[in-house]
Amino acid sequence: MTEVLQQKTIEWADPKESAMQALALSGLDFLSKIGSGEIPSAPIGAHMNMRFVSAEVGKVVFAATPDESHYNPIGSVHGGFYATLLDSACGCAVQTTLPAGQAYTSLDLNVSFLRQITAATGEVTVRGWVTKPGRKAAFAQAEITDADGKLLATATSSCAVFPVGG
Repeated sequence: MTEVLQQKTIEWADPKESAMQALALSGLDFLSKIGSGEIPSAPIGAHMNMRFVSAEVGKVVFAATPDESHYNPIGSVHGGFYATLLDSACGCAVQTTLPAGQAYTSLDLNVSFLRQITAATGEVTVRGWVTKPGRKAAFAQAEITDADGKLLATATSSCAVFPVGG
């Protein structure tokens, strides 16, 4: 059997530039500027075919389109695709609640895989929302749905919140 290799080209902007801007803006302002194209999105977004849809305090929405480059060896989208989208949604939802000079990092992520995703699934929607904001820790949930609104996966996350800069 002759194996046909496929290729995918990914382009991204230097993330150090946007990281510096994140320190000077509130989380909501930072994400809004990503949404408007004023600040480049994270490089991981290019890998996941992810795009920003909306953000408001405590809530974010992304869309992503799986392709075969996201597959595991058994012919479906790898769980890491789900987890990356869900972690991004939980973290960014927390980020929308933070003032300038504050940052977060994920402490944990609990994912429930409910339905298989393949390239044929098409674009999925990822929603994240904060369940409890905080000055030292924040908690969030996220979900992935398909175009028909079927729930594909869910997650809960806790994030550490801390001051940055100087």
